[in-house]
Amino acid sequence: MGPKVDIVADDIKLPECADVVVIGGGIIGVCTALALSEKGLSVALCEKGYIAGEQSSRNWGWVRVTRRDPRELLLSIESLKIWRTLDEKLGIQTGFNECGILYVSNDDATLERHRDWLRRAREIGGDAFDTREVDTRDIAALLPGAARSFKGGIFTPGDARAEPQKAAPAIANALRKRGVSILTPCAVRGIETSRGRVSAVVTEHGTIRCDAAVVAGGAWTRYFCGNLGIELPQLLTRASVLRTEPLEGGPTCSANNEEFAFRKRLDGGYTVAYGLRTHADLTPDSFRLFFKYIEALKSQMGALQISVGKRFFDELKRPRRWPLDAPTVFESIRTLDPDPVVPYVDKGLQAFVATFPQLAGARIAQRWAGYIDVTPDAIPVISDVAKVPGLFIGTGFSGHGFGIGPGAGRLMADIVHNDKPLVDTHAFRLSRFSDGSKITIDAGF
Repeated sequence: MGPKVDIVADDIKLPECADVVVIGGGIIGVCTALALSEKGLSVALCEKGYIAGEQSSRNWGWVRVTRRDPRELLLSIESLKIWRTLDEKLGIQTGFNECGILYVSNDDATLERHRDWLRRAREIGGDAFDTREVDTRDIAALLPGAARSFKGGIFTPGDARAEPQKAAPAIANALRKRGVSILTPCAVRGIETSRGRVSAVVTEHGTIRCDAAVVAGGAWTRYFCGNLGIELPQLLTRASVLRTEPLEGGPTCSANNEEFAFRKRLDGGYTVAYGLRTHADLTPDSFRLFFKYIEALKSQMGALQISVGKRFFDELKRPRRWPLDAPTVFESIRTLDPDPVVPYVDKGLQAFVATFPQLAGARIAQRWAGYIDVTPDAIPVISDVAKVPGLFIGTGFSGHGFGIGPGAGRLMADIVHNDKPLVDTHAFRLSRFSDGSKITIDAGF
């Protein structure tokens, strides 16, 4: 079972119309709805399960600029600025805390990649962020009680953490108070068009007339868009995480190396993962999209475990087109809840405790997993859809969505409202996968 998420009460009373319908109640969806409402638009958000039920409540909870892909860097900087204002502006508690994030290593090649990232990031972001290189002595001060030393790394004091089980629900509840329709459980079956433009969203409970729709469906976005004839390359990886019971005497900053990653939680425990390791289930889309993901596979060699199981056959039987007047898979599968890869995540905890022996009594409170939506170049799609005016897509955040969420929502609202964008949108356009552009993985982040 996934982690316990703060409650957003069910509501299936549909408005007859809205300026924009947002499809998906994860962090991207709620932040998009927030930004659209701040522009004076009427907004309805539809979530088939519960708010933050999938990856938005299952991630590490990091809010970082450190080691972002250079194409995402400015968006990450802007997103962090928004995170710093959310709690006060909305009167909510997301657990946001500027704890700092530290990347450390004893491997010279890894340390050089950290330095290379910092050089390139400063060329792009200037002094808009505060990452600095750190040595063994600095790291010892940041990680008191560590039983091992590290050669070096990079540290960003302004990076932060927040609580994935609280953030999106808190924003959604605040939006309801502002008059935004937050509809759950309310599966969207598809989009209706009139004269080639979006004219309505069809849900299991009825139809909402609208001028625009934003698909922020995370792991479901490729499948949903396929019914509209939109080709969106997106695959899923399964990331496993655990949380401990509350602990005293551990580090307060968040950190990552090749063996583990951790952050202190608001409840006093730690969220722990096994470094950057992840798991991919082979599916029919793995073969359909194989050639688009060759470079991504090369970049993940040694960090990615691949297997085939029940999910392959479930998706093979799933219809790729469907009518809108009958129940769909979105109603039969309300929430994706994959099993964690226990050896992976437990190995991360073992390395964490070995490094901090004062935490040797750590007890596992829960393990869980979630599906991360990954694009061929590992950066998101935040874009209009040229072939369907009025349709917009925000997906493929490749494990970065929680931290980037508020900035991505603001950028999406700018695109929908045709305002000056928060940052340049070129790298995030959907058309990059079909216009002949070279799709590259930046192996340095």
